[in-house]
Amino acid sequence: MPHTNGLNVEGKSGHALVDDLASRIRGRIMSGEIPIGAQLRQAELAADFGVSRTPVREALRQLQSGGLIEVQPNRGAVVRVPAPWEVREAYEVRAQLEALAAARSVSRISDQQLEELRRANQEMYDNSLAESKGKAAALPVSRLGNDRFHTLIADISGNARLARVVNDINETFPRNVSAQLIVTDARHRDQNFREHERIIAALAAGDAEAAAAEMREHVVKAGDQLAEWYEKRSSTVFRG
Repeated sequence: MPHTNGLNVEGKSGHALVDDLASRIRGRIMSGEIPIGAQLRQAELAADFGVSRTPVREALRQLQSGGLIEVQPNRGAVVRVPAPWEVREAYEVRAQLEALAAARSVSRISDQQLEELRRANQEMYDNSLAESKGKAAALPVSRLGNDRFHTLIADISGNARLARVVNDINETFPRNVSAQLIVTDARHRDQNFREHERIIAALAAGDAEAAAAEMREHVVKAGDQLAEWYEKRSSTVFRG
C-alpha cells in the first residue's frame, strides 16, 4: 500500500483534496524535507500520498501561482529559489508590520506572556546550540522557539488581520533556511538572542516606541542575512 503520510483522502471533494495536498507539499517545502531547487515529480508525490496524478498536478499549480514553485524546461516543477531582492522587500514589509504588533502588544501583554517569550527565546538558543553540535534530532526544533516568539507577539497585538498578514509573509519562504542560519552561524545565533531580549525588555518596560524600533531593526537584519544566504546559493543551485 502507498505511504500516505497521514493524508486522509476518503470523502474529500476535488477542491478539498487539492487544497489538502497543496498544504502537505507546502509543509514539506517549508520544513526543508523538499529543499530549494528540488524537482517535484508528480508520480512520486501521487504514490506517496496515495492519490492519482490529477489532484497532485492541480496542487502543484496552486503552489506555482503562489510563487513557491516554478516550472522549468526539461525539469518540470521545482522548488523556486527566491531572489535576494524578493526576500529584502518581503522583510521590509514584515519589519513594519511586526513593529506595529510589538507597539500594540505593550499595553496588552501580561507577565505570564512575557515569561513565555523569555522561554521561547531561551529554547531557540539552547536547541540551536545543541543542533550545531549534532546533539539534536531535527533541524526544525530551534525554529519552533523562534517562530513562537514572533507569533506570540503578533497574537498579543490583538489585531487578527495583522497576525494573519505577518504569517502570510513568513510562509513565503522556506522556514528551515532561517532556522539553519541560527544553527550554523554562532554570531547570528547570539545576535538573534540578544535582539529578542531587547524586544522583551521594551515590552516589559511599557515602551511602545522602543519595542517597535527594536523589532523593526531585528526583522530588517534577519531579512538581510536571509537574502545574503540566497544570494550565495542561487548561483550554485542547479537551474538548467
